[in-house]
Amino acid sequence: MQELYLKKIFSVDELTSHIKKILSLDKTLKNFQVKGEISNFRHPRNNHLYFNLKDGKAIIKCVMFKEDSENLQFTPKEGTEVIIDGYIGVYKERGEYQIYVNSMQLAGQGMLYLKYLQLKDKLEKEGLFQDQFKKPIPKMPKKIGVVASLDGAVIEDIKKTIKKRFPFVNIIVYPSQVQGNDAKYQIERGINVLNHIEVDVIIVARGGGSFEDLFSFNEENVARAIFNSKIPIITGIGHETDHTIADFVADKRAHTPTAAAELAVPDIIEINNSLLNLKKRLKRDLNNAKENYRRQLSNVQAKTVFRKPSILISPYLQKLDEKQTDLIQQYKNKINILKNDISIWIEKLNASDPRSILSKGYSITLAGNRVINTIKDIKQKDIISTILPDGEIKSEVK
Repeated sequence: MQELYLKKIFSVDELTSHIKKILSLDKTLKNFQVKGEISNFRHPRNNHLYFNLKDGKAIIKCVMFKEDSENLQFTPKEGTEVIIDGYIGVYKERGEYQIYVNSMQLAGQGMLYLKYLQLKDKLEKEGLFQDQFKKPIPKMPKKIGVVASLDGAVIEDIKKTIKKRFPFVNIIVYPSQVQGNDAKYQIERGINVLNHIEVDVIIVARGGGSFEDLFSFNEENVARAIFNSKIPIITGIGHETDHTIADFVADKRAHTPTAAAELAVPDIIEINNSLLNLKKRLKRDLNNAKENYRRQLSNVQAKTVFRKPSILISPYLQKLDEKQTDLIQQYKNKINILKNDISIWIEKLNASDPRSILSKGYSITLAGNRVINTIKDIKQKDIISTILPDGEIKSEVK
């Protein structure tokens, strides 16, 4: 006899809720980390983040709510490799399971790049990249220090370039690792040692490589050693497209080690050419100056004043005669005015002379030495004198 088993018929909601419950009971799915590449990234209205996480074999949907995404130290983009921390849940409305992301960080090179950006931002805010701190590169160095690896062609290329361009300079090499855990400390020590030797300029260089290979030049201690160096520093790190933090701090950045060597010294051929051109220009200028002065001298000699110098003073002699005549006339006029004034004063003095008054019929009566102005000035029996134009009368007052 066949037994019949009745299967429970679920609603869609019930089945989805059951699945959701089972997933929520799994301890592994409650809190885990997973690494993958972001795809189909969406960030509508700067709200929640929606994206897929994939590797070469599978793909899963992800959501990161706004309150969690605000703590991110980087901006997620299509194709970014990340490590996310989250849990599995079911979105019932669509019957989809997805990862609810609590936190997210860059994976692999992305972590290094984030470290690079954070340090770059920090040092830039401190002012280590500003032009005002850049030291000038000497035009004619006598001693050049180089911090580089002895392995590879970099150091030989630098030496060859310097000797070809300016063979009079001495080169002091501080051998250093340029990759690996100890590289950043050796680069820093090399810069400090060359500062004590007091070279004229320092080249910090390495050949090309990946972002990870060049990361020793993105370390903070290297950047600060470059900034604190008393000696100007030229960096030649990687290729033209590579920009390390050391490049931003350095006094001069070259796109390759060879280019750094070219910036460190002048070109002897260019100097010789410049000297030859200068010599030609000086000779030409000297000849032009001589010809110009000769022409000026001829023009001066042709002037009338050099043929007859007296023409220069003739106008002044004539003017002197005129001035002399004017002065004599002014003197005569002044004498006549003075004579006239003297005659007037003489007439006034004569008019005031007592003898002149007496000649007009007047007389002066004196009592002793006193002029008698009123009868009250005399009394009886006084002897008085009367002065007339032609003599004097003595009288007694009766």
